[in-house]
Amino acid sequence: MLRVENLSVNYGAIRALKNISFSVEKGEIITLIGSNGAGKTTTLHSISNLIKKTSGKVLFKGEDITNVAADKIVAKHLIQVPEGRRIFHNLTVKENLELGAFLRNDKKGISEDMERVFGYFPRMKERLKQNAGTLSGGELQMLAMGRALMASPEILLLDEPSMGLAPIFVDEIFEIIKQINKDGTTILLVEQNAFKALSIADRGYILETGEIIKEGNAQDLIKDPAVKSAYLGG
Repeated sequence: MLRVENLSVNYGAIRALKNISFSVEKGEIITLIGSNGAGKTTTLHSISNLIKKTSGKVLFKGEDITNVAADKIVAKHLIQVPEGRRIFHNLTVKENLELGAFLRNDKKGISEDMERVFGYFPRMKERLKQNAGTLSGGELQMLAMGRALMASPEILLLDEPSMGLAPIFVDEIFEIIKQINKDGTTILLVEQNAFKALSIADRGYILETGEIIKEGNAQDLIKDPAVKSAYLGG
């Protein structure tokens, strides 16, 4: 479904990504793990064309989208939930959700997806008229994911969904990610909580200083002594 081929990104003299290649098949949860500065967010921004690539290709459903504008990529149903949520704090929960569907004109489908979001995140329905700025960190993450789902994604790019959340919210968010995937949405997950990410993923790729140094079945990576030592707390 998604293929990244020999992708490189430079920030001036800094080589942020160095010829990385990986794939995401339809129906999978794939995770990219690595320490701060490894290139995880840069990878997602490159796929969404939010930053300029130095070289390489991005293919989505067989189509070359390397140089397709970011808004056109959203229209192809490749949707990113950014690190830090990027919610519109002065708008209500309802208005934020509606903005997720701004490229759509299928009123029935939008209404159905709104109910789908409430199924995953019942608190959003309870807080529809509240300003988003009044929500807790966990609720903001739920709203960011709900807004992305309103764009009817075929593949969802999640950037650090557990960052800054209390443990109870982390568990809840990961359970919802699993359910979203089970319901038919392919997931590419960037996450610093390597154990949680690998525990729900089908496959994983490990990024280190802009290079993929290891890849494999997620359960095999969890058991790998080198991965355990470096990323899973021993």
